[in-house]
Amino acid sequence: MNPQLTSTNLRLYSNSIVNYQDVEYGLASSPLGPHLVVLAPRLTTLLEAFKGESSEFNDKTLLVGSQSAHNASALRAQLPWLQPIALGLNTSFGMGDRLGIATPGHVRAVRVVQGRIFPIFAQQSIREMTRTGRTPQQVMDDATWGVFEEGWRGDIGADADHLKTTDDIDACLVAGFTLFTIDPGGYVDNVSQSDSLSRLNEKEQRLPVHMQLKQTGLLGKTFNFEEIQIELDEPTLLKAMVKYGNAIAHVVTMVEHLQRVAKTHSFEVEISMDETELPTSPADHVYIASELQRLGVRWISFAPRFVGRFEKGVDYIGDVHAFEADLTIHAAIARQFGPYKLSLHSGSDKFSIYPVFMDQTHGLAHVKTAGTSYLEALRTIAATDQELIREIYSFAQERFETDRHSYLISAQINKAPETITITDWPGLLNQFDAREILHVTYGSVLTEKADGVKLRFYDRIMSILRSNRELYYCNLENHFRRHLTPFSLHI
Repeated sequence: MNPQLTSTNLRLYSNSIVNYQDVEYGLASSPLGPHLVVLAPRLTTLLEAFKGESSEFNDKTLLVGSQSAHNASALRAQLPWLQPIALGLNTSFGMGDRLGIATPGHVRAVRVVQGRIFPIFAQQSIREMTRTGRTPQQVMDDATWGVFEEGWRGDIGADADHLKTTDDIDACLVAGFTLFTIDPGGYVDNVSQSDSLSRLNEKEQRLPVHMQLKQTGLLGKTFNFEEIQIELDEPTLLKAMVKYGNAIAHVVTMVEHLQRVAKTHSFEVEISMDETELPTSPADHVYIASELQRLGVRWISFAPRFVGRFEKGVDYIGDVHAFEADLTIHAAIARQFGPYKLSLHSGSDKFSIYPVFMDQTHGLAHVKTAGTSYLEALRTIAATDQELIREIYSFAQERFETDRHSYLISAQINKAPETITITDWPGLLNQFDAREILHVTYGSVLTEKADGVKLRFYDRIMSILRSNRELYYCNLENHFRRHLTPFSLHI
């Protein structure tokens, strides 16, 4: 056995210890970082599933192994509660982790509302994976180790977010994801709302034949949703068809592929229409739901583009009463056509609308957060290494105008605090413009190299967070309790 990894210098994380079918499992800290520890009866063949170094203790065998992909897979196979499942219509909350070490803090926050809100700890969009250099398997494995470390034994989901191609689906399916969020945003016609009727008719003829006006059976139909009435006259229907028709066709292609390759693997589908320039109108929603049903698609949640602005890492921007009125109609449509959940994307820190969201959806709700955990990592760094946060912030300001283009944000460099004036570095994370600047530049910060070889920030960031893990987890727990409490109170 490696002399640095003996039973005398391993310190078990107490929450991780579990005895299952006469085998003890745990995660331990060591001079070489966290390691898996498995103690099993000497004659068992179970340890053959793991890779590590073994030693004998009386009638037991002790295996110490690394946090490898192989061992993560073996651990999921042995401990069934580590395997993500389909969460159905339960109120659910997704917590993305761009660094791969935030899950223990997420678990601690969710534990307060256990049984009322179902967590998704493995959640990452393809865009985020690309920008951070991570793979779907790494995202899944990092979440597995975090769940195991904290001893969570409740149901969990895993969200392969904002999938745009069938290759995306394949990679996430192999990794074990169970929720597949299909993003057809690149196929949405954002200018259709200003087209003339003749132009709309022209564009409608370019849709696949089976999706053209006569095939839908929707022209002139009136729908009643509780006290709300929606009529699909020709201009209204054509605008919806031209705006979303090709997007729906892409969703069908993606879902049919998923059904073919998934075989016996359990999965759910979310449809994401949130990253569009204009809000999804109630008539748009009716058209989308009607066509998806007609074309044989089944889905568990739908993310419309709501009114107002859903910017990254900050509260909702807009009239909360207008949002509630818009949400009320969408929720009624979702209940009648489904029921299915409404999904709130860019859900980080939207504290002003959480109660409304739960009330109007009657708990048929899903929320996605991602970058807010990265911001809490920066808050931890700001409290422990002022030089590093200063360097990161200065670099983020330099990168901002380039990195902002793929996001809907309103931060302005000239409104953000200047480095020379900052005395409260943790407090910087509460300033609107600085918060958005730091949020959208994460990919550049985490992958920037010095002299073209060594990573400029990443290793230092990870070292500080690992050395101050309890502070980071505490920051995460406090922050996510603010997110989760409004939902637990409205169930």
